[in-house]
Amino acid sequence: MTPITLSPAVAEARANGTPIVALESTIITHGMPFPQNLKVARRVESDIRANGAVPATIAVLNGTLHAGLTDDQLDGLAQSQDAAKLSRADLAVCMAQGRTGATTVAATMIAARLAGIDVFATGGIGGVHKGAGDSFDISADLTELAQTAVTVVAAGAKAILDIPKTLEVLETNGVPVIAYRQDSFPAFWSARSPLDAPLRMDTPDHIARAHLMRARLGLPGGQLIANPIPEADEIPADTLAPVIARATAEAASQGITGKAVTPFLLQRIFELTDGQSLTANIALVRNNARLGAEIAAQIATLRSQG
Repeated sequence: MTPITLSPAVAEARANGTPIVALESTIITHGMPFPQNLKVARRVESDIRANGAVPATIAVLNGTLHAGLTDDQLDGLAQSQDAAKLSRADLAVCMAQGRTGATTVAATMIAARLAGIDVFATGGIGGVHKGAGDSFDISADLTELAQTAVTVVAAGAKAILDIPKTLEVLETNGVPVIAYRQDSFPAFWSARSPLDAPLRMDTPDHIARAHLMRARLGLPGGQLIANPIPEADEIPADTLAPVIARATAEAASQGITGKAVTPFLLQRIFELTDGQSLTANIALVRNNARLGAEIAAQIATLRSQG
């Protein structure tokens, strides 16, 4: 028996061949306070519905892995005070202990695969942290992309990371990194970076065809769709660079390591940009959700055509 519970809406979509888009839940539990987190989560789900797909927010509730949450479940998760932050390493442990946890990129991909969901929309993936040559701090998101066949739509990797090394690890692991409608690899809060994207695609149809072709070829792993934040919502990279440098230096001086690094940096950048980073984060997540729905719809159409 597959250890995942589908919400009524997701189960109906699966039965009818309706496109579905998976969503992570750490942005709800660890990204912003209640009730703003609930408002944003519902807005992102509405964006997916408005673009012809069904949202499936992923989370572990009292030991049960869910694909799709009811309104009451989403409300309860948004108010949870002690939800664990789950990646590949701790997903099964959380379930075995009957606890509640929110899924990161890696854990959401695992759940999406179990639920038969092809597309997952998120903010930005994790990657290689600065100083990883000493700390070996590399996100499990990268190895998950190399082995789990889900198309992930993100605004690139989080800008606090070592982006060139992140791209190198993805290349080594054979993960297609596809920029959407531009040649530059997006830098999360900024639409562009100095780095060229390895690949480019300009339509959801082509992305959907690539997803299905990988399956036909028997290739493991997914593909990363790097969808730039709309320019009207971005924070220019030259504005962000000194802010990120300052936050990173503060983390090092305070001895912050491991899983604590990312939340510390994101919080400091939020403070140093007077909240502008969170506003941009919400805009890019919604933008990714819309594109994810379009890709999922194209996959469903191509499958129905045989």
